[in-house]
Amino acid sequence: MRTADWKSYQVIATGDGYKLEKWSNVVLLRPDPQVIWKSSIDMNSYKGLVAKYVRSESGGGRWIFKGAMPEEWTVNYKDLTFKIKPMGFKHTGLFPEQAVNWDLMRKLIEESGREITVLNLFAYTGGATVACAKSGAKVTHVDSAKGMVERAGENVRLSGVQNDRVRYIIDDCKKFVEREIRRGRKYDAVIMDPPSYGRGPNGEMWKLESELYPLVELCEKVLSDHPLFFLINSYTTGLQPQVIKNILSKTIAKGRNGRVEAYEVGLNTQEDGVILPCGNSGIWIKE
Repeated sequence: MRTADWKSYQVIATGDGYKLEKWSNVVLLRPDPQVIWKSSIDMNSYKGLVAKYVRSESGGGRWIFKGAMPEEWTVNYKDLTFKIKPMGFKHTGLFPEQAVNWDLMRKLIEESGREITVLNLFAYTGGATVACAKSGAKVTHVDSAKGMVERAGENVRLSGVQNDRVRYIIDDCKKFVEREIRRGRKYDAVIMDPPSYGRGPNGEMWKLESELYPLVELCEKVLSDHPLFFLINSYTTGLQPQVIKNILSKTIAKGRNGRVEAYEVGLNTQEDGVILPCGNSGIWIKE
């Protein structure tokens, strides 16, 4: 389990299907399917709680406001700044557990001694994009949702990253990679954080279990002659770290000098002995 070292974000408590979090000075209560144990405190009565997300039995859900909450605000991770804004389906616009991967990628980029080109697929609001660009990489940020790409641009500017460090693409990730292959464009690193299920801008269906391996095979074709890393992250419960490691070993690692690591990603909490699991990651790293 790898956990992030946050100062302006923390998990206060967990239990009964929920996590109580503090984003800067804003306290939220959100559902988490991994939290199947009982809570040690009454999280609904926690002092300072301003909003709780409640799921509906018919699907979706809504925010219930318990106090005054800003429409949006920022959190900082080291020298990075991100905008937080509660949205539909419990999201806030940032996955803080991914900071462990940001740190790893930044270290690899900074120690490479050269300018690294990065392709970030399913890039959402740009946590990985901002981290890599802040360390000097040139990043192509691809997501099918226009609103998320616009939010990524805000995070890039908030973190003081130069505009020419990031190229923003609103497109279906697979179709974009196919076009890049035809154009002969290459990248030194690839990041992907695909959803379990989804639809592209033109209704294209996506199911992780059947689509991930072919996509990784496809993305192997856009790697440069001297690639630095290839990272996969997944929130799908059934996709264990060893599965991701096997995929990378059978595709990206073949014929290349490097190593494959896979690990569970989590968040420390203020509860003794409790780490909140938040998905799995795997990375191929050039030796």
